[in-house]
Amino acid sequence: MNLDHVFKKTIVRKTKAANTRPEVPDGLLCKCNSCGSVILSEEVEKGYYICPKCGTYFRVSAKERIRRVADAGTFEEWDWDLMGGNPLDFPGYDEKIAAARLKTGLQEAVITGRCKIAGEDTVLCVMDGKYMMASMGKAVGEKITRAAERATEQKLPLVIFTCSGGARMQEGIISLMQMAKTSAAIKRHSDAGLLYISVLTDPTTGGVTASFAMLGDMILAEPKALIGFAGPRVIEQTIRQKLPKGFQCAEFLLEHGFVDRIVERREMRSVLGQLLKWHNRAAHVFPEEVTQQAVSRNTTISVMEKKSIADSIKTAWDRILLSRDSKRPVSSDYIEMLFDDFMEFHGDRFCKDDSAVIGGIAVFRGIPVTVIAQEKGKNTKDNIKRNFGMCSPDGYRKAVRLAKQAEKFGRPIFCFVDTPGAYCGIEAEERGQGEAIARSIMEMSSLEVPVLSLIIGEGGSGGALALATANEVWMLENSVYSILSPEGFSSILWKDSRKAKLAASYMKLTAEELKELCVIDHVFPEPDNFSRENIRQVTDQIARKISDFLKIYGKMDGGALAAHRYERYRRM
Repeated sequence: MNLDHVFKKTIVRKTKAANTRPEVPDGLLCKCNSCGSVILSEEVEKGYYICPKCGTYFRVSAKERIRRVADAGTFEEWDWDLMGGNPLDFPGYDEKIAAARLKTGLQEAVITGRCKIAGEDTVLCVMDGKYMMASMGKAVGEKITRAAERATEQKLPLVIFTCSGGARMQEGIISLMQMAKTSAAIKRHSDAGLLYISVLTDPTTGGVTASFAMLGDMILAEPKALIGFAGPRVIEQTIRQKLPKGFQCAEFLLEHGFVDRIVERREMRSVLGQLLKWHNRAAHVFPEEVTQQAVSRNTTISVMEKKSIADSIKTAWDRILLSRDSKRPVSSDYIEMLFDDFMEFHGDRFCKDDSAVIGGIAVFRGIPVTVIAQEKGKNTKDNIKRNFGMCSPDGYRKAVRLAKQAEKFGRPIFCFVDTPGAYCGIEAEERGQGEAIARSIMEMSSLEVPVLSLIIGEGGSGGALALATANEVWMLENSVYSILSPEGFSSILWKDSRKAKLAASYMKLTAEELKELCVIDHVFPEPDNFSRENIRQVTDQIARKISDFLKIYGKMDGGALAAHRYERYRRM
C-alpha cells in the first residue's frame, strides 16, 4: 500500500465533499511532522510512538506513558480532582481550562500517584503536554509538591517525567511561586536520603527546567528532546539571535554536563527499574555471607601472585615506561572485569562532560557501588577523545558529584587512577582547575562511605590525588605515583627535562618505595608483558582484596570512616 497516496487521496475527498465518508477511517494513519511520512497508527503504537522512518519521537499522553512505565495494574492515582482556579481572574482563562479538560480528560496537566516499576515501589508524576502544553500553574505545582511530600513521608523514591512549555502565563506570579514550592519539596525529599529521578521529554522548558526538572539525583532524557530555560522562539524574538542546529536538544545537554544519560523510550522502564533496584534500602547492607562468598569464589593462589615483587629488578624509569605502555589495561578494562551492570552517568551539572573521567553505578558481588575512573583510552582516536586521561575541571566536578551522590545513598566508592596529571590548558585555568582539584580532595576526605583508590598506571600529581584521597590506596606493581612527572620535575629543579631518568631515581615514585613510605597500603604483582589479554591474573587478586576491604570498612559508620581517612593523611 502506498500510504502517501492514500493519505493525499483521503484529504482530497474530504475537501470535495464534507459529507462523504473518507476512504481511510480516522485514526488509521498518522503523519510524522519531522520527515512527513504517513504511517499506520498501529505501527507507531507498537513501536513506542517512534517514527519508523526517521526515528522522531511522537509526544505521548501521560496515561500512555504510565501504561508503558508502571507495572500493569499497580498505578494508584493521587489528587485526580485537584484544580487550581483562576487566581488572577485572567480573561478567557476559564474557557481555556475547560477546553483542555475536554480535550485530555484530565483535570490538570500532571498525573501523580504511586505504582511499581519493575517491582519497585515508586511515586510517579507524569506531565501531559496535550493539556495547555503542560504549563505549570498552581494546581500542577501543588500536585507535584504533594507527591514529593508523600514520597518523603512514605520513604519512597520519586520519578517525574517532565514535559512543559514552562510557567503558565495566565497565572502570572502565582505560577512563578510554584518553582520555589516544588524545589523546596524536592530538597526535603533529598535531605531524607531518598532517590529522585528526573526524566526530561520533549519539550521541557521555562520554569519547569529552572526548578524540579533539573534537580534529580539522576537526570535522564529522551533522544532529541528540546530542553532549555528560554525556548528557541523566546530567544530569537527577545535578543534576535539565531540558534545553531542542535542547540538545546538532549544531546547538547549531555555534552555540556547537565544530563546523566539519554535513554531510548523502549529501554526506559528497564533502566528505571535497575536504578530503583540499586537504591532499594535493602541493597545497602553488607551481609557477611555475600562478602564471605566473594572471598571464597577464587581460593587458588596463582603462581604469579606468589612471585615476589623484588624478584623482577626494574629501575624507576623502567616502571615509568611500563606505566605508560599503550598495551597496558585502562580503567574501563578493570570496570568490565570487576563489576557487573555498570551504568555510566555523565556531566558535572556546570559546564561539560569530561570524557577523561568515567563514572556511574555498578554491582560488586551483589552490592551496589559507585565507580569513578580516569580513562586514557584504548587507541589513538580514544586517547584524543579522553585527552590521554588528563582531566579538566569538569571531570573533577563530575567526580565530586558522583561521590556525593554515593554518600547520600550509602554506596562504597571505588576510584581508578591513571593520569599523567591534570590538564593545564587555557580553558582549564579559565574554568578553575585548581579550585576543582582542591574541592575534590576536600570532599573525598570527609565522605561517610568507604572509599578505595587503585592506581593502575600513572598517578600524576594533584590530578591523581583528587581521586586518591581514600581509606586505602592500592597500586599495581608497575604503576607510579609522584608529585610531578620526571620530565617536569627535572625541568623545575635542573632546568633540563633531559634529566628525567635521573629525576625518577630520586623521586621515590614506585609502588615498593611508596609502600615503604606508608603512602600506599597494598601492591599487586603483575604478570610479564601485562596487557588486556592477561588482565584476569590481576583482577582476580583485586576482587579478593576488595571483598576483604568491604568486609572491614562496610561495618564502620560514616563518622568512623571519615575519621579514619583524616587520620590516614594526618600522620603524613
